[in-house]
Amino acid sequence: MNYQTIIEEVSKEIKLTKDEGVVASYIDELKKINPEKFGVHLVTTNNAHFFYGDSNEKFSLQSIAKVFSFAYAYRIFGEKIWSRVGVEPSGTSFNSLLQLEHDAGIPRNPFINAGAIVICDILVSHLKDPKNELLDFVKGLSDCKDIDYCDKTALSEKQTGYRNAALINLMKAFGNIENDIELVLDFYFDLCSIKMSCKELSETFLFFANQGKHPRTDAEILTLSQAKRINAIMQTCGFYDEAGEFSYKVGLPGKSGVGGGIVALHPNKYSIAVWSPRLNKKGNSYRGIQFLELFTTKTEMSIF
Repeated sequence: MNYQTIIEEVSKEIKLTKDEGVVASYIDELKKINPEKFGVHLVTTNNAHFFYGDSNEKFSLQSIAKVFSFAYAYRIFGEKIWSRVGVEPSGTSFNSLLQLEHDAGIPRNPFINAGAIVICDILVSHLKDPKNELLDFVKGLSDCKDIDYCDKTALSEKQTGYRNAALINLMKAFGNIENDIELVLDFYFDLCSIKMSCKELSETFLFFANQGKHPRTDAEILTLSQAKRINAIMQTCGFYDEAGEFSYKVGLPGKSGVGGGIVALHPNKYSIAVWSPRLNKKGNSYRGIQFLELFTTKTEMSIF
């Protein structure tokens, strides 16, 4: 498969079309991004790399980072984690208070805001230094030491995070938050502020495509069963209210973030990251979705 040729063909093709998305405006730091940025990086399980455009420029992961915190918590606590969070698609907004009220403070899945906040609470309860320990875990996945939180982005989110404050207070009222609210929210906002390039992101996600094993050392990061389950949740819950359409159009598990990034993977084959800051009405990268749909069409490869 000539991935490089296909990546270049698809990238050039979609750049000829109008980008109808809009950059996220509710987080000040995200408004400053050049909306014309576009990057792609694909890495295979045998460590072959293919890329295009701004693939080495770092961007804010936002909700993509929730997969890392969940994987870390799942690795440590195993099946006990499901007493605090579910595995179902939300069917409503990623920050819905109505759904949380209806479900007695148990978030539908770990990738909506409430679910990721619960995962942060679990890590705060059981780790001595949650921020640094999580960051060390993420760095180890890609062997890249130049990965960090972004203080400016985290502060920007804290200044406008009223909805998240409402979510955590509601869960606290239902008994599903154990720690101090401000401590957990601080960790959550830092989590979402992690910055990576497409290259770093594709490398960091590659173990999900490699049966839970580090692709270069073969060390077990997650069991095969755990990796399979996280891939399944990415397939059904990874794209806000567009997960079904993404499965239909693209046919790969993955995760998006309002920073304009999307990462997807083909089990046993590759991990691919795309970055284009303008978002569609569902909060996913407009050109990122376009790219991945055309890419899987031209390669004739999906999990279905």
